Amino acid sequence: MRLIKNIYVSGLGAVGSAYASYLYKMDPACIKIIASDERIKRYSDKGVKINDESYFFDFLRPHDDAPPADLIVIAVKQHNLSQSINDIKKFIGSDTIIISLLNGISSEEIIGKEFGMDKLLYSFCVGIDAVRQDTCVTFSKIGKIVYGEKNNLNYSSKVNAVKDLFDRAGIPYSIPQDMMRELWWKFMVNVGINQPSAILRAPYGVFQTVKEAQELMNMTFLEVITLAQKLEINLIEADIDEFFKILNTLSPDGKTSMLQDIEAGRKTEVEIFAGTVIELGRKYNVSTPINEMLYNMIRVLENIQGNK
Repeated sequence: MRLIKNIYVSGLGAVGSAYASYLYKMDPACIKIIASDERIKRYSDKGVKINDESYFFDFLRPHDDAPPADLIVIAVKQHNLSQSINDIKKFIGSDTIIISLLNGISSEEIIGKEFGMDKLLYSFCVGIDAVRQDTCVTFSKIGKIVYGEKNNLNYSSKVNAVKDLFDRAGIPYSIPQDMMRELWWKFMVNVGINQPSAILRAPYGVFQTVKEAQELMNMTFLEVITLAQKLEINLIEADIDEFFKILNTLSPDGKTSMLQDIEAGRKTEVEIFAGTVIELGRKYNVSTPINEMLYNMIRVLENIQGNK
């Protein structure tokens, strides 16, 4: 089994920072953060704090000389993915494994077109409640990383290598047999809670306790389930219950990534959430009125804030 020693991370936001902290605690020398000069200066000037603890990461500029990575973790927003792909190009070797913790259902295919699908493992994180404020990140739940090949009846060498790393670092994970079904489940979750939370300015506690917020979320979930079934993905209404089990473990004050973006005046990922649902709905003749409404409302918020 190959041993993962050199890990490069692209994206030091809420999710990237949370998992980077686990890798750093395992071995500070194993992890480097790929970032631009401007970002490195900001991190250096302000410091990086994760759960009130200072972290002194080593940084790599995209043009720096460094050995190829054993593992590259991409943890940026979708609209920054093309930049991230350019940033990591120099560090891709023949045995490099790439995992993408982006939201949505398209990032692996986009990355695979550039570097080859043989380097990719499908992945996402769930149950994490990390919140970023400038260069400070806090979280009470680390959640888990769900990852694997499309089918994991038998683990590939890449899957086993990452499994060994996560075991060493204490990062919770699961390896589902049907990875595509799990990706669509997470897509349903993101579409259903990120967008209503951004419009309502509502933390997790609202969706844990307010019936009307739960009903809005459920209506959004159902549009994704209908689409998944059109694509012969085995997603059913009972899968909504699995999310509520996770939702009720999160900090009531925790916030979705899209709500954090709206509050910070950043561009949101509405294009890969409602935008994808609307596009697929038109393609497969599925009505998506809830997502169409959410899309328009969030785009209004972005335009008001100047994030077009």
